[in-house]
Amino acid sequence: MRACSSIGAAVAVLATVGAASAQVKPDTAGIETQQIEVRAHAIESFAKSGAGPTVSPRLQWRGGLELSSPSTHFGGWSGLALGPDGKSLVAVSDSGIWMTGELAYDGRRPKGIVSARIGALRNLKGAPLAKPRERDAEAITLASGTPATGTAYIAFEQADRIGVFQLDEDGLGRPSSYMDMPKEAARMRMDGIEALTVLAGGPHKGALIAFAENPPRGEKVHRGWIWISGKPKGFTVPDIGGFSITDAASLADGSVLIVERRFRWTEGLKVRLRLLEADSIAPAGTAKGEVLLAADNASAEIDNLEALAVSRGEDGETVVTVMSDDNFNRFLQRTVLLQFTLKDEPATEAAVKETESVRK
Repeated sequence: MRACSSIGAAVAVLATVGAASAQVKPDTAGIETQQIEVRAHAIESFAKSGAGPTVSPRLQWRGGLELSSPSTHFGGWSGLALGPDGKSLVAVSDSGIWMTGELAYDGRRPKGIVSARIGALRNLKGAPLAKPRERDAEAITLASGTPATGTAYIAFEQADRIGVFQLDEDGLGRPSSYMDMPKEAARMRMDGIEALTVLAGGPHKGALIAFAENPPRGEKVHRGWIWISGKPKGFTVPDIGGFSITDAASLADGSVLIVERRFRWTEGLKVRLRLLEADSIAPAGTAKGEVLLAADNASAEIDNLEALAVSRGEDGETVVTVMSDDNFNRFLQRTVLLQFTLKDEPATEAAVKETESVRK
């Protein structure tokens, strides 16, 4: 889903008809699976000058990248999944494109994406998705295996559905089936399912989890679903400050990390990472948790963060990776990839105080 990265950017879009029209997503109907070059520029520090973002002591900055490519199909990345070691990757774009490759490192810091390949998302018959509303992929998560060889769920917005796709040496294939959808899906339209993950632990280990982007009109709670025996069962997530949920990733204990985003004309772009407790994610339950990070585009190197993945570092530590959707608006927005280490120990008293201040 689209968001501008700053007040100035938003004003520029409104003031410049040409810039606004340049954000048209590329047509994927005739694209062949192909290798592409991905260029990377290091982001040395997450915080900019000034007060900086609010970050829990549980999170430590590892490094970041600003990514670009000569390919006109590179962009719009709304979903990301990494292999357990944090190297093999698969991403989906809301233009109807998938990308596979390897995330390279310089020690602990991400260095670039190599061996990148892209192709068109396809329908049950194997043809590229034709209509723009059918191509709007917003999230991807692994059901099993790795991005190199495994099975993935992909959520699509507008024409709301969740498909089951195979991954192999040729990339992302056609869907083998679609999941039963919650009855609310018929009414979600542009606020459809935006976030997916599979629980890696806890009482419902292996279950698919999904979140709608925004609460239903007039309500103050987000909708989530957990698939039990193939059927979606609803639960809720309290809204804090009118943020949208843009992606999710499960930790080993079954807790779920969500990335949230808010844009206002008067304040620009704000993003947040919130950790939901494993025991609170259950049918008819209310998911509870703590805010681990809160940042805006004035205080931190963020953009329209829509993709989230969790993996393990070389020392077994939990690594959190987020990536942004540039809306194919390269003049005003960026594709950034940011990484943090998440400590396993409970939040300190300082972190609790930071969380309370963010909620206020």
